[in-house]
Amino acid sequence: MSLYSLTRTLGRSEAPPVAKVARTTPGLAAHLAGISKTFGGRAVLDRLDLAIRPSQFVAVIGRSGCGKSTLLRLLTGLDTPTGGHLNLDGQPLAGLAPTVRMLFQDARLLPWQRVVDNVGIARGPDWRERALKALDDVGLSDRANDWPAVLSGGQRQRVALARALVSRPKLLLLDEPFGALDALTRIEMQNLLADLWHRERFTVVLITHDVVEAAMLADRVLVLRDGQIRMDAPVNAPRPRESDDPEVLRLEKALLKAV
Repeated sequence: MSLYSLTRTLGRSEAPPVAKVARTTPGLAAHLAGISKTFGGRAVLDRLDLAIRPSQFVAVIGRSGCGKSTLLRLLTGLDTPTGGHLNLDGQPLAGLAPTVRMLFQDARLLPWQRVVDNVGIARGPDWRERALKALDDVGLSDRANDWPAVLSGGQRQRVALARALVSRPKLLLLDEPFGALDALTRIEMQNLLADLWHRERFTVVLITHDVVEAAMLADRVLVLRDGQIRMDAPVNAPRPRESDDPEVLRLEKALLKAV
């Protein structure tokens, strides 16, 4: 067994259990046609075409500055394209979409709010009950009344994930969410994300620099370069995956050549 496989096993044994209850509503579909985005005359995305099926797990890799984060900002409605059309579930995206949530590398918790209050930051009816349920889903129900400052980096990112999931999004956008974590915590978070996605079936778009992470988690891996998709590869390895699976190794080599 490889070191990566061993640490995956360790991480999986430590990950909190996730109830295997299927959700009735699948993730949403996204369709981008001829999407361009320019900044100061520089084209970051150049007539990009992309169709994402409901409940698909898509990983996007590429070098720094290739437009990965810009793509996520367009999908959230935080930014608007310079050209082209972007539809979610067949409807043009106009402003922030209520069924879309984004998770960043930095947990971005409010230090003056307790954990449960950070998760239920949007408030609304029954917000505390729903926040506690989300914390239970990520294995932190016993830390609900703690302050963020006493949590580890991995625990803070779990809280951020609970905050993203508390509203039951149909599209979860992840911008290098585990990049700042140590190796074992990162694997534990990857396992948690995979289990939650398998149960909830929301659509995922994951931005990562880690080719192994992309191949281990996603259904489909895109290589973004010069503002366009230069490689669109399905991941055919069965789940749960091992890093020494021949299909995973083959895909990793192909991705490294394409980046």
